[in-house]
Amino acid sequence: MLRKCIVQPIFQVRRLLNAQISKNVQESVPHKPVMVQEVLENLQPGENQIILDMTFGAGGHSRHILQSAENVKVLALDRDPVAYEYAKELQKEFPERVIPLLGRFSELPAILEAQGVDQGTVDGILFDFGCSSMQFDVAERGFSVDKNAPLDMRMDGGRLEGIPTAADVLARASEMDLYKIFKIYGEEKYSRKIARAIVQARYSIKKIETTKELVDLVSACCEEEFRLDMLQRPTNVATKIFQALRIFVNNELNEINYGMILAQRYLKVGGRLVTITFHSLEDKIVKRHIMGNVTENLANPLPLKYVSHTLIYDKDTVETLTDTGWLPLHKHVLTPQSEEVEQNPRSRSAKLRAALKIT
Repeated sequence: MLRKCIVQPIFQVRRLLNAQISKNVQESVPHKPVMVQEVLENLQPGENQIILDMTFGAGGHSRHILQSAENVKVLALDRDPVAYEYAKELQKEFPERVIPLLGRFSELPAILEAQGVDQGTVDGILFDFGCSSMQFDVAERGFSVDKNAPLDMRMDGGRLEGIPTAADVLARASEMDLYKIFKIYGEEKYSRKIARAIVQARYSIKKIETTKELVDLVSACCEEEFRLDMLQRPTNVATKIFQALRIFVNNELNEINYGMILAQRYLKVGGRLVTITFHSLEDKIVKRHIMGNVTENLANPLPLKYVSHTLIYDKDTVETLTDTGWLPLHKHVLTPQSEEVEQNPRSRSAKLRAALKIT
């Protein structure tokens, strides 16, 4: 029901997006790729290989991959039209070696079929999940708590009709739906209080339509709350609410789950998978696909160590849950070096996992 919300007139969205694309392409690329050396060491791109960058962004990782080996080809996928323009610019720099692709993970099979790429033919796949720096840095996209703008948050921009903005969700969702979004996707302890305040505001005052209005409302609900990030710097109390809305609007967790399934299908046996996640919800899905806790193509919501005396599983069920076609390359996740975190604070929460496809 929420996804049938009325969105901005499509011509207005396209005009805004075109202006942003023109501005961003002319300027230097604002995004610093995270853990570049670790990505190259684990992906090991080689001559004449095909690497699928599932989250191209501003192309930082792809550029290093192209520079690391002769004639390596990069399939550059991203759902963001701005990133697609960056990919086309990189294609001019590396002709015949970059193929820009526009779409979500769920659109990938049709996209690759059109390019003549079959399953089991890709040598390496890279995921850099989450929101890119260039999306945070452009106020009009509505991702940032620090820049006042309309609450949009759609990674696809206006490319797909009928996708609600964050403002649409706040205007249409029930109090219970908002509570679940904030609690599950944001892990926000004041979820119920904030959800109630949003519903009360839209009926007694006005709908929440801008980032500043949402930040002010959340701040009012958390007046005595003071939060620090991983670097012990003060952080905005609305950060988790913004994260939750972004994940919901873009259906991020379902896309990640499907992306992991597609990685298994399109990689060659012996192909390499590298993932970078930035919060526990993303990492949990990746970990359970790689370590073998998947049921009916979904990452199991319960960890394997979960114990209940009321549940008894037969051997086949246990083997199905624990079966995996991946060989993890590291026992634990890799995290950025302290020097990188100092130079690029946004890398502070990055977690890298790498695996080899064995079946």
